[in-house]
Amino acid sequence: MKDFKIAEPQTVEQVISLPVEVQDRFCLMAGGTDLLGEIKDEIISPEFIVDLKSIPGLSYIKKEKDGVRIGALTTVAELAENTTIKNEYSVLHQAALSLATPQLRNVGTVGGNLCQRPRCWYYRDPSLICRKKGGSQCFASNGRNKYHAIFGGRICHIVHPSDLAPALISLDAEATISSPQKEKTIPLADFFTLPQVNVRKENILEPNEVLREIRIPLTKKGEKSTYLKFKERGTWDFAVVSAAVKGTVSGRAFKDVRIVLGGVAPIPWRLKTAEDMIKGKKVAENLLRQAAREALKEARPLKDNGHKKELVEIILSRAALSLV
Repeated sequence: MKDFKIAEPQTVEQVISLPVEVQDRFCLMAGGTDLLGEIKDEIISPEFIVDLKSIPGLSYIKKEKDGVRIGALTTVAELAENTTIKNEYSVLHQAALSLATPQLRNVGTVGGNLCQRPRCWYYRDPSLICRKKGGSQCFASNGRNKYHAIFGGRICHIVHPSDLAPALISLDAEATISSPQKEKTIPLADFFTLPQVNVRKENILEPNEVLREIRIPLTKKGEKSTYLKFKERGTWDFAVVSAAVKGTVSGRAFKDVRIVLGGVAPIPWRLKTAEDMIKGKKVAENLLRQAAREALKEARPLKDNGHKKELVEIILSRAALSLV
């Protein structure tokens, strides 16, 4: 591991005003649970680490008249323990609790979880230069790809590792980003980008931009949500397949519904086809499996991960049935 310098800014404005000539030589650090692993494994070698935790006022959960605001440096543990999140946003509460271990949840942050890098073993191997690291090929295409994407891979078959992202997108969350030009708020679903847009990145952040806050709207009457996650190990594991389902329930039907998968694509993957098939109909397992199979017509499994299609059927059915 190469030596690096640490900067401790006191405001977001100090971060976004860093000189252009050093922007490609520094990395932002929140909790550091992912970044420091990349540095130790020699995947990246930054000259400067900008420690965002030195900036006061970026850790909070505030309920207001139009929704809840969550600071980017709020820890995952704080999110999981918050009464408002637990009582009103079950999908987010469950996603936070499913994440890593208590020790890591005490350190890891909401912003860090959303911005973490892929766990693909080819990307994490310092001896391999895959397409995501500037090479010419995705080694997972014809290699070991048990955990890789079945949707949206094409030129790079990573899956996005965040548990919070599918939950927040199902809640119609928005992301507030600070930049030198102005502060902007966008749908969180638009924060993530597919490899064919920019294979080197997983989100839209530019070097001089900072994810500052997440906003989620107030829950509606009759709104329910849940997060289910299939993983190989009982604890401390990333999702093989996960599903965040949120809907407004009337009787045994969804007046509206959001279904967002994790572990299956380079971005959190929304199943709009399945949503359209389920909406307004009496929920039953055969309908849910039919909706999942229709949505899975877009899937392109690799040689070792076809089992994810069946897992999507199962987890979608279990999640949706638990809400009605």
